[in-house]
Amino acid sequence: MNADYAIIIKNKTRLEALIERFNTKGQAKFYIESLGGNFSEYELEHEIFTFSLNSLQSQLSKVIKHKIVDRAYVPSFIFSEKNVIIVIGQDGLVANTAKYANGIPIVAVNPDKQRYDGVLLPFDISNFIKGVENVISGDYISNTMTFAEAKLNDGQSLRAFNDLFIGASSHVSARYKISYNNITEEQSSSGLIVSTKAGSTGWLSSIFNMAYGVANMFEKNLTPKRPLIKENELLFAVREPFQSIRTKIGITTGRIKFQNSLIVESLMPSGGVIFSDGIESDFLKFNSGSIATIGIAKETAKIVTNNDNFIVVKPLKK
Repeated sequence: MNADYAIIIKNKTRLEALIERFNTKGQAKFYIESLGGNFSEYELEHEIFTFSLNSLQSQLSKVIKHKIVDRAYVPSFIFSEKNVIIVIGQDGLVANTAKYANGIPIVAVNPDKQRYDGVLLPFDISNFIKGVENVISGDYISNTMTFAEAKLNDGQSLRAFNDLFIGASSHVSARYKISYNNITEEQSSSGLIVSTKAGSTGWLSSIFNMAYGVANMFEKNLTPKRPLIKENELLFAVREPFQSIRTKIGITTGRIKFQNSLIVESLMPSGGVIFSDGIESDFLKFNSGSIATIGIAKETAKIVTNNDNFIVVKPLKK
């Protein structure tokens, strides 16, 4: 790989976000402590992240030129095949970056192992440079991750690393027509979640928890199960479907593979949205007349692995 630049993707710390909101650190501290909060926790989190970021930059400067891009600018940033992408932050930052990386390998770094589980963060500041060097030399191993994709009938599309939400932008019922496996029905619900394998431990798992929790009130012998999704499929679930004279509950969950898709037609005159990975600002309008085809995207994400603790997943064969 003929790499020119490393692009470091970071997000604001909670302390930085507070200072941005209240103008000064002193005012932010007064606000938190006046509500009984522990401001020192925000300071410690910021200090650890800053230390990790400075260490990362110091090590990286000996290997390749680099620049920092804030998370807010990732959707409009144009990545080049001559870039090495380094994400330092929480797992969600990896997911958000991967959607716009165009298949460029990502070295994901956990800046604070005491704070972040790091399911998608195989590296830390002690070993990430080896991952960077491997990418530059082209001798790296990566996990190939599947995206979910929503394509609208007006040509717009949106990919998701973890999950798509399809529904209303506020806490009102979403109205739509759903088609799956040659069955079509009108529904009213709290919206749909479409999850990838990577997202199966997130929002989708909470839907499973709720369903089993309610069912266990009546069926005492139920054994709760976690969502099991293969790398070459998606799983969708309808949240709180409501049955009425007009709306049905025949389609509540299902698997989406390369050979099939889920089609959702909006019946909402306004307020309908499709957003991905929990980022409500990253959305498509989904109002009356909009038809979304939900399936597996052709594009994939490459998360560079640390051979010591990551399982290799081979690229998909369609």
